[in-house]
Amino acid sequence: MNRPPRAPISALVSLAVCLALALLPPLAGAAEGTVAYQSESLTAFEQQLSSGQIHEATINKRVRSVRLTLKDGQHLLAKYQAHEEPKVLAELKAKGVPVSVLSKAQAVKEAKKKPVKHKLRYIAGGIAIVVVVVVGAVVLIDRRRKFRDD
Repeated sequence: MNRPPRAPISALVSLAVCLALALLPPLAGAAEGTVAYQSESLTAFEQQLSSGQIHEATINKRVRSVRLTLKDGQHLLAKYQAHEEPKVLAELKAKGVPVSVLSKAQAVKEAKKKPVKHKLRYIAGGIAIVVVVVVGAVVLIDRRRKFRDD
């Protein structure tokens, strides 16, 4: 009896491995590059301001927040109450901290920004699992067929 060559099965396995390896590295790098801000209270912000720890600040009037970069590289986010923006801006400028205020278009864009849910990682993981299951099924069916032919 003639047995089919094993080359097609090994080709499928190598194709599945290549696809998995090609898809995963770009997805891992997609989450890098964004700055994560830790929330803090307004009193902690004022303490850091008085001790001179703030390197720069960005005010977002629309969501009433101040993004801070400290001299040690830490990123913090402090939220202030309504109508306190002029007071916060004056305090920062009095201490000599470089301050930038987001334009209305930038503030609207950031207010509507949705959090990243790592959707692509789940899709790539699902594809990898499906490929492994399909290759396993092909190998299992091929073995059963060969066993019946013997």
